[in-house]
Amino acid sequence: MTIADEAERIVAGGDSRPRLARDPVNQPTVHNWVEALGDTNPVYTDAELADQSIHKGLVAPPAMAQVWTMGGLVRQNGGRATDDPLGAIMAVLDGAGFTSVVATNSEQNYFRYLRPGEQVAVTTRLGDVVGPKRTALGEGWFVTTYNTWYVGDEPVADMLFRVLKFRPPQAGTEPSPDTAAEPVPELIRPQVNRDTEFFWAGTRAGELRIQRCGQCGLLRHPPGPMCPECGSTKRTHLVSAGLGEVFSYVVHHHPPVAGRELPFVVALVELDEGVRLLAELTGVAPADVRIGLPVRIAFRAVDDELTLPTWEPR
Repeated sequence: MTIADEAERIVAGGDSRPRLARDPVNQPTVHNWVEALGDTNPVYTDAELADQSIHKGLVAPPAMAQVWTMGGLVRQNGGRATDDPLGAIMAVLDGAGFTSVVATNSEQNYFRYLRPGEQVAVTTRLGDVVGPKRTALGEGWFVTTYNTWYVGDEPVADMLFRVLKFRPPQAGTEPSPDTAAEPVPELIRPQVNRDTEFFWAGTRAGELRIQRCGQCGLLRHPPGPMCPECGSTKRTHLVSAGLGEVFSYVVHHHPPVAGRELPFVVALVELDEGVRLLAELTGVAPADVRIGLPVRIAFRAVDDELTLPTWEPR
């Protein structure tokens, strides 16, 4: 059977059986999540303040929906459930030589807040499998799945998740002639919207602009439509001095990324103003990067429309 035939067969199987989360919604995991993301909303961690809020008690961040049903190393080592459509199509593509994977986009909807003690389950169905496509990473197939999270019979969140399963190009090889050609981007460009346009206008002007709440003064990054502290939609910004220290970092070795030479460093930097910002770190060998490395902002002009922020040692 062809990949398309196998995909059609898996799609026809519909939703997987509900898979129960390993643990109920719990406060220790919420604490770890909000600390990692810098989310200070007290309704997630402060029982007294949460009791006084519209929630009348502690709730979990909605974006944690997927966290509760992640399988962990034990389930990963033991394999996926036999009726899991994502695992099934991944096995088909692996067998055809498309062994590498990269996530391309995700869309989530949250129907209500979860509370500590609730037990979540998830179902998965395969949406479509499109390919073969020629991409900057290599020839591959775009796989779309849909997850729905439940508490009992009540849906509480859902997600569209799309990945590219690709075969990295080998030196001296050419893509198959029947592969649909897509333009190879020179650089992966950021999505600019009403919430982030001021930031990118700032980089074009050589400024690092950090969103500030027009009511309570809270600084936040990445930008958003509403202040997580007071709920205000009044927004202004601060021009940062652009000085900080490396809070965390990764060295990217594979897969290839359009517009980048491997390996390259991506650093999460804590600015002197207190917020954290993610960007490429240049001017230092990957082996010399360390937590606490003092850095400053720099700007890389790509074209008349786009200037990217980067970090450099100071």
